[in-house]
Amino acid sequence: MSSFEIHPQLQSDCIVLGQFQVSTLLLMNNASVPWFILVPRNDHFAVELTDLAFADQTQVLAEINAVAGFAKAQPYVEKLNIAALGNIVPQLHIHIVGRSTADYCWPKLVWVADTQPGYAVTALQTLRHNVSSLAGFTPVKIT
Repeated sequence: MSSFEIHPQLQSDCIVLGQFQVSTLLLMNNASVPWFILVPRNDHFAVELTDLAFADQTQVLAEINAVAGFAKAQPYVEKLNIAALGNIVPQLHIHIVGRSTADYCWPKLVWVADTQPGYAVTALQTLRHNVSSLAGFTPVKIT
């Protein structure tokens, strides 16, 4: 990738919610758990967090904290899973997943569990509205 593009697998699995200073915020289209993904934007193909300039690493951490706080505030969230795996999608992306002992695949990993239903339109609209209140976040325009 010569300029920033979101990996096709992420485009297929996720809904773009908007942008922070460094990262694009995606929502995994799995309504069973609050599952967000941050994809740092850069001109080269970053694979690891350490591939980013240090200032961008620091900003990504602030963005992770903002999204983690939002995810943790969702109903029934008891625990967060935060990870940058990259085993299937090599582009740097950070999962922020709200978990509970009552969720569909507890205690297993959500990224290896069976596919779950996507978001209903009204639930997605509510989530988009709520996430737009995060500091430094610019939501995408809904067409």
